Amino acid sequence: MAQPLQMDAEFLELRTKHPFIIARGGQSDYRTMWVRVRDADGHEGWGEAAPSRFYGETAETVLAALNVYAAAMPADPFDLEETERRWEGMLRINASARAALSAALHDLVGKRLGVPVYRLWGLDPARAPRSTFTVGLDTPERMRLKVGEAAEYPILKIKLGTERDVEILRTVREATDKEIRVDANCGWTVKQAIAMLPVLAEFGVTVLEQPLPPGEIPGLAAITRRATIPVIADESCRTTEDIPPLVGAVDGINIKLAKCGGLREALRMIATARAHGMIVMVGCMIESSLGITAAAHFSPLVDIVDLDGAALLASDPFVGARIDGGQVSLPDGPGLGVRKR
Repeated sequence: MAQPLQMDAEFLELRTKHPFIIARGGQSDYRTMWVRVRDADGHEGWGEAAPSRFYGETAETVLAALNVYAAAMPADPFDLEETERRWEGMLRINASARAALSAALHDLVGKRLGVPVYRLWGLDPARAPRSTFTVGLDTPERMRLKVGEAAEYPILKIKLGTERDVEILRTVREATDKEIRVDANCGWTVKQAIAMLPVLAEFGVTVLEQPLPPGEIPGLAAITRRATIPVIADESCRTTEDIPPLVGAVDGINIKLAKCGGLREALRMIATARAHGMIVMVGCMIESSLGITAAAHFSPLVDIVDLDGAALLASDPFVGARIDGGQVSLPDGPGLGVRKR
């Protein structure tokens, strides 16, 4: 009888080039988890957990969850759907831990078959949209510096949700004529968001992400009815079951592996959103190229890409997918195609 796959994990200490600040606060130091699964033949698959306190996870809770999931490792790594379903049934509110295991299993399967993960899904990596590059909240002087440092990226995403949002937009627009998208990270009320719509138009903003706190779906609908640009739900949409209530309230959803819990769920979310005629975006946390690459493999299926988490780091411990000049570039090696730097 085949033996279950073996798993081990270790903490990764990551640091951003600048403090990464959004409406809820910010920091420079992040702790993620490098997960590895191995079969009896010595093949090894990798994944990364990027926990967020906003979703109830820390690096320590990830490690505890992984110890629980380790008791239900499959003997057959190709048993992807059932394995992910079983893990979710064991512990549900541990999405980034499951996402790391999901990525590791897909990496292992791809390596055993000798093909990239995107080939398992029949995807063309050349169809991936260009990625945004995020400019976090800061002083006007430092925001101008960040815009300058992002010279190679054609699309910028600006964090808002503060009392000085107009000043922030003016600072960025005076520094560049590039396409600008904004993310309020739940920082506005309905009244504030509606008042900001003509301001966003004035500064040429093309996408508005998560203006309100997660549960305020009627408020999102009120904003979307008045907006002339797409409104995208991020914190309001974790998994497939969150999509139907959002139909008609927003124009699209933002999928993040650390929210939804794995690659199988991400594919279900894409299919569900498409069935409702919604825009699909893929986003990320602050994580290394290991975590970014797992999400990048399904980027040919989406409309909007925001996979700059590794590009914001001072030092990236892995080499994988890149967003040079904004264009997503997937590695062509087997599995995720990620290697240690």
